[in-house]
Amino acid sequence: MPMYKVRPFHGAGGVVLAEQLPACMYRLPNLHRRPSPAASPPPQVGARERREEVDPSLQALESRQEEILKRLYELKSAVDGLSKMIQTPDADFDVTNIIQTDECSPLAANGADLDLMLGKDYGALKDIVINANPSLPPLSLLVLHSLLCERYKVLSAVHTHSSVKSVPENLLKCFGEQTKKQPRHEYQLGFTLIWKDVPKPQMKFSIQTMCPIEGEGNIARFLFSLFGQKYNAVTSTLIDSWVDTAIFQLKEGSSKEKGAVLRSMNAALGKTSWLVGNELTVADIVAWCALQQTGSANAAPANVQKWMKACENLAPFSSVMKLLK
Repeated sequence: MPMYKVRPFHGAGGVVLAEQLPACMYRLPNLHRRPSPAASPPPQVGARERREEVDPSLQALESRQEEILKRLYELKSAVDGLSKMIQTPDADFDVTNIIQTDECSPLAANGADLDLMLGKDYGALKDIVINANPSLPPLSLLVLHSLLCERYKVLSAVHTHSSVKSVPENLLKCFGEQTKKQPRHEYQLGFTLIWKDVPKPQMKFSIQTMCPIEGEGNIARFLFSLFGQKYNAVTSTLIDSWVDTAIFQLKEGSSKEKGAVLRSMNAALGKTSWLVGNELTVADIVAWCALQQTGSANAAPANVQKWMKACENLAPFSSVMKLLK
C-alpha cells in the first residue's frame, strides 16, 4: 500500500497535463518603459528633506554665506589693484637707513615712450630696483641713472639692507641730497638702489613676472635701452662686445688682458670719437667706469686718455667722479 499519492503528469494517451507554474519568484515594475503620469505615484520625500525645504533659517544662512563670499571677492579685487599701485619694489625689503630724492628734469622732446618699451600699466609707477654691494659700487649704473634723470621724471631712492653693516656717506648720497617731494604718480620712472651683500649687482623691473637680471653689464644694457636708441645688427654686436670686454677682461681680467684691451681701445678711438661710432653708447659708459675702478686710467694710451676726458666733460660722469675721491 503506497505512503501517499502523486497526481500523474501524463493523462491518457500520453498527453501532458497543463500546469499553471509561476514564471518568476515575484514581479517588479518595468524600468525600461516610462509609466504614464497618472499611473506613477509621486516620489517619496524623506522627513529630513521636507524639513530642509521648509526651514527658513537654513535658506537665510545660505543667502548670507553667498553675500559674504561676494563681498570678499570684491575686496580681494580692490586690494590687488591697490597693491599694484603702491607695492614695495623689493620682496625682502629690510631697511635700516633710507634716503630719498627726486632728481629729475623735464622730459626731452625726443624722449622714448616708456609705455611702449616697458608695457603700459595704468595707475602704477614703473619701478627699477637694483641690489648692489657697496664694496664694489656699480659706477656705470650711477652714470646711467644721471642720464635717465635728464630724460625722464625719475623718483630716486637709496636704501641700506640689514645684511650690510655700514655704507660710506658718499654712497648713501650717490643720488644727491633730498629735495622737494611730489606725489608718486607724478613721476615717470622709479629708480631704487639697495646697498646689499650680494656677489654681483641684481636688478628687477617687475617683481611679479620678471626674473632678476644679474651682472653690471646686463643691467647697463637694460637701462640704456630706455633711451630708445636704435642700432643696426653690426653696431649692436660691437656695443655688446665692448661691454663684455670691459666687464670680463678690463675689470676682472689679468694685467696681460687689460693691456690688450687698452691697445684695442686705443686703435678703435683713433678712428672714431667714441668706442662705437660718433655718439656715446653704453659701451663707453661701462668701459670708462671699469678703467676708473681698476686704476688703469693713468696708464692708458693717448687716444684712450683723450676719450676719458671727453667722458668726464659730461655732467653724469663728473658727478660719479666725486664718489671716487
